[in-house]
Order: sequence, then C-alpha cells, then structure tokens
Amino acid sequence: MKIENKDNYVILADEYKDINGFVSFLDYQIPAKFKGQNVVLNLLDYDALILEQLIMFMKVNTQHRATKQSFVIVTNTVNPDDIPEELFVVPTLQEAEDIIEMEEIERDLGF
Repeated sequence: MKIENKDNYVILADEYKDINGFVSFLDYQIPAKFKGQNVVLNLLDYDALILEQLIMFMKVNTQHRATKQSFVIVTNTVNPDDIPEELFVVPTLQEAEDIIEMEEIERDLGF
C-alpha cells in the first residue's frame, strides 16, 4: 500500500492492482492504523473499475465514517449517478481534498 500523508488527511493507494486484496487489507488496516484520520482512497490506477468493485468498500466506509472522520474514494471510471449516496466518490484528488475540508467545517459547526 502506498501512503501519502497530508495536513489533515492521508491518501492510500494500492500498489498491487488487486482490488479484492486491497479491500480486505483496508478492512483491517483503516481501523487499526488510520483511526482518527481522514482517509482518501486513490483508485485512479484502476482504469476498468466497476460499480460492484466500488461497493466492496462500503463496509470500511461505514465503519470509518462512524468515527466522525471522512472517507473519500477517488476514481473516474464509474458513472456518478450509479454510486450509492453513502459513498463519497469524486474524480480527482483535488475534489477529495475539497470534500474533506467541507466535512471538517461541518463537524466544527456541529453537524
């Protein structure tokens, strides 16, 4: 796993291009090592990602968001209209950063 730390979030990316293995790995790693941090999953290296693969991140997404931290997935291969509203999926890393900033402001305001 590639890890890139930013000021208020961490970017995680798969270095093996094994989506099933990456999901399983993150199910254990995010609660253990990234609790209390906003997380961005960079899936831009997957050029043929499909909705069913994206939905595999739902469990870790729900668990991490329950800790009042952001969880944003970056991919541009899935039609945004097909993505469940529980998942925050954006096409660029800049948009992921913007989502995290908005959610930080909302949390600071008590929403």
